[in-house]
Amino acid sequence: MSAVTVNFQARESIEQVEEGSDLAPRFDDRGLITAVTTDAESGELLMQGYMNAEALSLTIRTGEAHYFSRSRQVLWHKGATSGLVQKVRELLVDDDQDCIWLRVDVSGGASCHVGYRSCFYRRIPVGEAFEKEQSGGNIRLQWTETEKVFDPEEVYGDVPNPTIL
Repeated sequence: MSAVTVNFQARESIEQVEEGSDLAPRFDDRGLITAVTTDAESGELLMQGYMNAEALSLTIRTGEAHYFSRSRQVLWHKGATSGLVQKVRELLVDDDQDCIWLRVDVSGGASCHVGYRSCFYRRIPVGEAFEKEQSGGNIRLQWTETEKVFDPEEVYGDVPNPTIL
């Protein structure tokens, strides 16, 4: 890993942020920035997470995705436990620099801690499909993936996910 420090620029003007070449990310009041991750080849949406300044710096320096877990309040190197490391092929920032987009190659073929390839494995029906799939206004989600890539209990053990408790 490179020992070079990553310096983010202070946000000084709209022109600098939107049209300049300075990396001046806008972290929210908790010190986080949204990070959207897609497969570099297919474009498939794999996950959405958050980065703090340290996670973004480590991602830039190492070329591997790092995130910040809001539920555990810890820095997290994607794949450190599971082996499903996300190698960053391209890292983009949106126009007002408050969202990061990672285009990655995933060793092991999965990004979801539940065991599916993508964290987005269920669809919400809309329009006519909603009319068919609802009962008294209650929505029934539609599965887009039915096979897990790995067994989460084998990889992580029997640890409850604190984000859903």
